Amino acid sequence: MSQSKVLTHLCPNCGGPLLFDPKSQKFHCQYCLSSFTEEEVTAFEAKQTDKGIPEESVSTASVETSNIEASNDNQVGLFVCPSCGAEIVTEATTASTFCYYCHNPVVLSERLSGKFLPEKVLPFQIEQKEAEEAFLKWVGKKRFVPKDFFDKKQIKQLQGVYFPYWVVGADLQGQLEASANNIRVWIVGDLEYTETKQYHIIREGESSFQDLVKNALKKNEPEKMVGAVQPFDLSKAVSFKNQYLSGFLTEKRDIEFEEIKERVDSELRQYSEALMRDTVQGYTAVTSVQSNQKIMELQSDYVLLPLWLVTYRQKNSDKLFYYAMNGQTGKTAGILPVDKTRVILVAVSIFFAVLLLGLIVGWYVS
Repeated sequence: MSQSKVLTHLCPNCGGPLLFDPKSQKFHCQYCLSSFTEEEVTAFEAKQTDKGIPEESVSTASVETSNIEASNDNQVGLFVCPSCGAEIVTEATTASTFCYYCHNPVVLSERLSGKFLPEKVLPFQIEQKEAEEAFLKWVGKKRFVPKDFFDKKQIKQLQGVYFPYWVVGADLQGQLEASANNIRVWIVGDLEYTETKQYHIIREGESSFQDLVKNALKKNEPEKMVGAVQPFDLSKAVSFKNQYLSGFLTEKRDIEFEEIKERVDSELRQYSEALMRDTVQGYTAVTSVQSNQKIMELQSDYVLLPLWLVTYRQKNSDKLFYYAMNGQTGKTAGILPVDKTRVILVAVSIFFAVLLLGLIVGWYVS
């Protein structure tokens, strides 16, 4: 058993829970309808903390937490809601969620502290209503999607989730050597002439890469979904404050950068070499390419990226389908289920329509 803090950011006016509003980029109270900037919320909470009464601005609960072995061998956490006292059971990577009973937004701050403290967060800019409308519009164009994939109950499961990513930047110095030749052929009278010129090519230079995004969660689904709705404009990312998580689900990382560094280094060298290769043009053939790309500086930031997400597990199947939307740009993607019954009915209808048309044409001709 260990001590862990569960907190809810409260309205300075009435004490109700604050939710981050993507449309206004402010923090909104659903009770007194007040709105506050991040600076106002941070300043108020700091002021209350200085007075020694943080619970007036942030509802907290320092509770005994335990790790429970889940059926899939992953550890889950047991917490207590600071609003109603109900138990909150989460997966090991969950960092913010809602109380199942009172729907109070809670942040499990200990899971986003110390070495797990993100450097930056990219706040949501697409609000839930807009995400729901886009979902219905998008799925409405898909003729054979089962109705229960986009019924009212399913739409309510559309959730805003912050996923953890490593954002990498690097500077490289490199050298490339190769052999090349140019062949020219011409004919004079009955004679054909061939001229071959050989070259030794050397390229040296520097390359710089920014915002290479790498998954920091072992679950496979988020990597596919976030990858499908990239890119994100990471210039809009801000210094991490857990207030931005209020009202959304958040996953914390479970992949350390050292685990993927070798693969990232290799990828960066390949990108740098490709840039040098692109400068070698105008030759008939290029052979014996030798490249040496050295990473001079490497920086990795732990960043939370926003995604609107709804998943669906089809009846009598273990396959997971999903719809995802970039929470910043609105770009959408998904893998949708197919209602095989509807497909068969449409196919049968087309068959009988064609058959009937053939009978009518045959009768008319005869």
